Amino acid sequence: MSLRLLRTAAMAGALLPAAWAVAAPLTLDQAMGLAVQRSSMARAARAGAQGAAEMARAAGQQPDPVLSAGIDNLPVAGADRFSTTADGMTMKRIGVAQEWVSADKRAVREATATAVADRERAMAQVAAADTRLQTALAYLDAYYAGEALKLMRLTEHHAHEELEAGRGRLATPAGSGAEVLALTSSLGMAEDESEETRQQQAAAEAALQRWVGVAVAELSAPPQLGKPTPTQFVSLHPTVIVKQRELDLARQELATARLNRRPNWTWALSYGQRTGFPDMVSFGVSIPLTVAPAARQDRETAAKQALVDQAAAELDEAQRAAAGEYAALASDAERLQARTDRYRTAVLVPAQQRSATALAAYGSNQASLMMLFEARHAEVQAQRKLLTLERDLAKTMAQLNFKPMGAGVEP
Repeated sequence: MSLRLLRTAAMAGALLPAAWAVAAPLTLDQAMGLAVQRSSMARAARAGAQGAAEMARAAGQQPDPVLSAGIDNLPVAGADRFSTTADGMTMKRIGVAQEWVSADKRAVREATATAVADRERAMAQVAAADTRLQTALAYLDAYYAGEALKLMRLTEHHAHEELEAGRGRLATPAGSGAEVLALTSSLGMAEDESEETRQQQAAAEAALQRWVGVAVAELSAPPQLGKPTPTQFVSLHPTVIVKQRELDLARQELATARLNRRPNWTWALSYGQRTGFPDMVSFGVSIPLTVAPAARQDRETAAKQALVDQAAAELDEAQRAAAGEYAALASDAERLQARTDRYRTAVLVPAQQRSATALAAYGSNQASLMMLFEARHAEVQAQRKLLTLERDLAKTMAQLNFKPMGAGVEP
């Protein structure tokens, strides 16, 4: 076997698992995982979180020392102008200065930078949660559009059978041309509704592909999701999480402002070289004087305190809004569940029984073919209505489960 054939076989073997993965039905969990992996917003948020984490590691360090070099007392007039060796007062100087930040200040700065990193990580989680939610909603739209298309194809098939039966009755006294025309019109309407459903399915699949990045031929039935508790929903709500991180950051900035009342000292050491005279060493300390703390430092502290109060109020409002959102979604879910159960029991089951009864009566020549067709048509209509209720319930449960920054709740 040639080397080219070996390479071709190896490439085909490597592509088989990927081809099988695309051909297999896509599950809801797989769709959300693919969407998070390829989401640009989630990737940008992760990069921001990584950058903030790196800044947090540097925030606790001392400032860099400052190197200084220069010439003191250089003549600029007379015969010795610009000479560095003619005058004994001229001195070449090199030195270093260091601003000294106390350990507690560096600790609170590091804590502030860590709070910024925590907020950025929360933003990354929010981006991932929103991606999962939007993908779940698109998945449900695409799945139920496919199920609706199956029912429309069944309706179209029934319309074909009714038209053929109507044409067959033309040779009998019971048949009429008006009936055939009516059945032809019904078939055309069924075909148009099927085409409309195909259009809706194509749009839903395109929306899903926007998130997962690949065209999907078949979707698995979505899993049954449980309902989270109000505490779980509110505590993990994206807005609440972000507002909590902003409150933590505001508190750390307040602590930093309070420590700024104590100024940082700066020490400096320099070495001076003179010609014909002894070299000199200079040492000094610079201490900022807080001559008006009430007008500056206290105002900065008061401003940071106001920001803490603002963040706390925004967090409280976010919690209330999340609780209200949960109440609305939970109420919708309960009512949709009750309507779904009631419709299945009170409408679909009787429609199925009617179809079975009509089929048995037709088999024993006790009912007409039209009665059987009417019963089947009513059953399909009931299935379509129930499918709509199930879709609305599934989307509501998806919002309850995937709006918070979690992976869903098992029933």
